[in-house]
Amino acid sequence: MLGMAATPGLKAALKRGALVAAANWPLVIVQFVTESSLKLMLAVPIVGGAFLVALLLDMPLPDLLRGDLRDISVSILKALAASPAALITFIASIALVFVAGSVLQFIVKGGTVALLAEAEHAAGPIERPPLTYEAIRRAEVVTIDGFLAACGRLWRRYVRIGVGLLLVYAVTAAVYLLFILGGYHLADNSAILLGWTFAAAAASSFLIVWLAIVNFFYLMTQMVVAVEDVSVRRGVRLAFAFVWGHLREISAVFGVVLVVTVLATAASIIATAGLGLIAFVPLVGLAVLPLQLAAWLIRGIVFEYLGLAALGAYLSHYHWYYRSLDKPDIRLA
Repeated sequence: MLGMAATPGLKAALKRGALVAAANWPLVIVQFVTESSLKLMLAVPIVGGAFLVALLLDMPLPDLLRGDLRDISVSILKALAASPAALITFIASIALVFVAGSVLQFIVKGGTVALLAEAEHAAGPIERPPLTYEAIRRAEVVTIDGFLAACGRLWRRYVRIGVGLLLVYAVTAAVYLLFILGGYHLADNSAILLGWTFAAAAASSFLIVWLAIVNFFYLMTQMVVAVEDVSVRRGVRLAFAFVWGHLREISAVFGVVLVVTVLATAASIIATAGLGLIAFVPLVGLAVLPLQLAAWLIRGIVFEYLGLAALGAYLSHYHWYYRSLDKPDIRLA
């Protein structure tokens, strides 16, 4: 096991991760563009479905395009329920775009994680003061050729990891819906229904925790596969061994990042609500659209940066942990 003297503290690991992510800021932009591209790709079949409903069922288009993508999708699905063929076509188009966009996301993530792991390894003691420009330059490793090479090296394994994540999501959604819908179907009186409502709330809370754990181990597997250049199966085993052997330190990083993300989300919601109030002010409301666009850009970039900074902190602990183990078959990048 790793000696505590060699273990980076929570503050040092977080600082190191934040600096490494900042030094390689193009990766933040790449991740943001990839995430946004998937959302825009999903908007195409959804808007097309709205036009299809408007043409086939003679429904007002503005009524279908109210709310966000989820609200619009629900409205279109309800309207298309009267036409099974159109409904199947709409669902198939969304599924096709989602799978294609997700595969692109998985491939891009391979290059991102590989380059960030290389940057963390090359950064040296960047977390120790004084912070200099040369230290930042030493941690900067992003190049187009290096990114494409990492994507080409890891894409098959990252697609397999991503497909596994989507399967876990699908099974989780199926179990959750069966539990919720089946429970409400069995609750035939008000007393049972009230108790089942609390049970459904507890199930929703468990679902959030479960998805957070799944996403965490998904990230750990990606990290190990990129650093060690091993198969997905071996990467999963190494990821579990790493988390189990370094549980307290990893949990501390996870907790801090979770708190910061929740606070950033709350600030984003408050800012969005404030912009909504401005929209009702005459003339001033014309400025809402560019302000909303700026808020969307800032929010997306900040959240991507937080994710890469957390990954940098995990990489820091991973480096310290396995450097202390006498395992000749483990190769640090």
